[in-house]
Amino acid sequence: MKSIKLLVLLAVTLMLFSCKPVSEPEIAVPAEPVAQRMSAVPPQCSLTMGFDAWEPYQYMTVGNTVTGLDVELVRAVASEMQCELSIVQGSWVELLGLLKEGEIDFVLGASITEDRQTFAYFSEPYRQEQFSLFVRADDAELPVTSIQEFVSAGHKLGIVNEYYYGDEIAELYASAEFRPQFVGAIISEMNMARLLDEEIDGFLEDSFVATSILRRKGLDELIKPHQVTLGNNDVYVMFSRASVEEESVAEFNRGLAAIKQNGLYQQIVQRYQD
Repeated sequence: MKSIKLLVLLAVTLMLFSCKPVSEPEIAVPAEPVAQRMSAVPPQCSLTMGFDAWEPYQYMTVGNTVTGLDVELVRAVASEMQCELSIVQGSWVELLGLLKEGEIDFVLGASITEDRQTFAYFSEPYRQEQFSLFVRADDAELPVTSIQEFVSAGHKLGIVNEYYYGDEIAELYASAEFRPQFVGAIISEMNMARLLDEEIDGFLEDSFVATSILRRKGLDELIKPHQVTLGNNDVYVMFSRASVEEESVAEFNRGLAAIKQNGLYQQIVQRYQD
């Protein structure tokens, strides 16, 4: 009887061993390459850029991508700084208000004025601009040689609110005699519409900007540049004193110098000049 029990126990034991699954060999997981781990370097800083549609310096593509000459240059500098950018869109007047309060960190395409220096730091100049007088095509040969002559003759001049056009225009605008001849708008396109509706007789705009907008809107045969132009002015990035440290502006300037030295600056500019 004992021998029978022993045989049964042996049989059961053999069945259990035969049913046990074979252990799978362990697969070694290769370590993540060092270069791959190092590629995800966290940003050293974070800045919020105010974006004012001003083609071709700043604009939004059909796919809602913010780009343009100024935007590409600043992104290249931000890359040198290892700085992450976020973007807030608004009109120029709105962005100046946000900059004063420190709700955005910087805006592009700015000129230095005494008032702005009370609430902003300025980068080194990163390009130049030139404003021109634009008129209806029939007035392209209007016999005036300066903006003062233009407004003195009783012509209405369209400008964009809070833009700085240089000392000459600032003095004329401050004059009680000539101030009524200036008509403010929030964007350039409004001046173009007012010109065609004969509400104004001309407007001032950056030559590059006006040419781009007029061509895109098919208005380049109706609105023409006049021979009157303003002098070339330096353009700066304007930083909020309320939210940006002066050392960050210095770091931006170092990044700007770096992309000029390595040739990237000229590559970007050339794409917009072709």
